[in-house]
Amino acid sequence: MTHRETITTLSEDETFDAGERFAARLKPGDVVLLYGDLGAGKTAFVRGLAKGLGASPDDVSSPTFTLIQEYRGPLPLQHVDLYRLTPAEVEGLGLDELTDGTSVVAIEWAERWAAAPADSWVVRMEHEGEDRRRITIETIGEVVNPPIH
Repeated sequence: MTHRETITTLSEDETFDAGERFAARLKPGDVVLLYGDLGAGKTAFVRGLAKGLGASPDDVSSPTFTLIQEYRGPLPLQHVDLYRLTPAEVEGLGLDELTDGTSVVAIEWAERWAAAPADSWVVRMEHEGEDRRRITIETIGEVVNPPIH
């Protein structure tokens, strides 16, 4: 069963808040695949995830040059940015090892990871002008938690 919900945010703070609320639904081993153009708000959403998982949102930056950042909290967050990689380069990263069930993994530019787990959360972010963002959250399978509106 597919579950889909859409949220509209009107500022970076609201995008952050949406990520923080969404974090309450996550458990160890969850993978969050983030899709969206440059400036769509993916990193702001991940900052909110970090806060919601108990890590410092101030530590979160786009990991474009380091590829993978880990943020420690009660539930660790692995933050991956595949922007600078080709799909062939992504295959050699060993992303499957990150999805070992001990942390949440959030992957920006997830379209470059052909082997992403089928049971991942999918977050699509669209820039709709000014600071307005449309965030669509989708998962395959049974959703236990209520929507995050």
